[in-house]
Amino acid sequence: MDCIYEGDRMLYIHPDECIDCGACEPVCPVEAIYYEDDVPDQWAEYYNANVDFFDDIGAPGGAASHGVIPRDHPLIARLPPQNQ
Repeated sequence: MDCIYEGDRMLYIHPDECIDCGACEPVCPVEAIYYEDDVPDQWAEYYNANVDFFDDIGAPGGAASHGVIPRDHPLIARLPPQNQ
């Protein structure tokens, strides 16, 4: 539904643009997509980082037309790099 935006190190789901269709769940490589009320407590800070990521950009109206957003939420930016 074009609500998944790319930051430098993480993909972010825009909470106001997501229509809860579930199309992203089966293709998420790390099984990290939950409905808002189902987010496990251990991942709550990542949910908040996802929501906060859009505080200063609002609702751009679709990820495809916006492109990569060259930054990440501070929580994500502080994480050590992962070996791929």
